[in-house]
Amino acid sequence: QVQLAESGGGMVQAGGSLRLSCAASGRTFGGYAMGWFRQAPGKEREFVAAISGSGGITYYTDSVKGRFTISRDNAKSTGHLQMNSLKPEDTAVYYCAADTQAGPVAVVTTRAGYDYWGQGTQVTVSS
Repeated sequence: QVQLAESGGGMVQAGGSLRLSCAASGRTFGGYAMGWFRQAPGKEREFVAAISGSGGITYYTDSVKGRFTISRDNAKSTGHLQMNSLKPEDTAVYYCAADTQAGPVAVVTTRAGYDYWGQGTQVTVSS
């Protein structure tokens, strides 16, 4: 079992920054892949970024490349999503997820690949 809890969401103006955190508990954090997804009103939940269990491999959806950075601190069992140059279209509920079946060097980009999810944190970017 893995429990995930997001924090750090809020409201910012376009061009601003936010740092989301995902606190994990229940299993050895470095043993599984992590990802961030988001869901805007009326839309499907979409992939944002992923990081391997070792932290050495990352992957981003095209729309956030160069603006968002995913990271993890395995010693603190915490993952982060640094979001810079935010745009109104980034407005969504952001979820962190864990794939406990993936190996330490795998990144997972599909929603179906993840078996644990947090409750989400709202990010609102005003123009």
